[in-house]
Amino acid sequence: MPLSIFDDIKGKAAGLVNGNEEALRDGIEKAGDFIDSKTGDKFKDQIDGVQNAAGGLIGRAGDSTTDPAAEGVTVGHSA
Repeated sequence: MPLSIFDDIKGKAAGLVNGNEEALRDGIEKAGDFIDSKTGDKFKDQIDGVQNAAGGLIGRAGDSTTDPAAEGVTVGHSA
């Protein structure tokens, strides 16, 4: 059975993420900090939520059986 285009994209994304998780999480955190600095922390809670969600996606990209939330994966500031 041929792979769908989404399976192909998912495989390529997982290949790019594997081994680079820490650098990607660091980039997400720095981007969120930059936005917070430019908005005067006006949207801090929303930005932190996006940072956490993006960090979770990074964890799942490499292993679809791993649930980052269950492992306590977080990125960004603690409230």
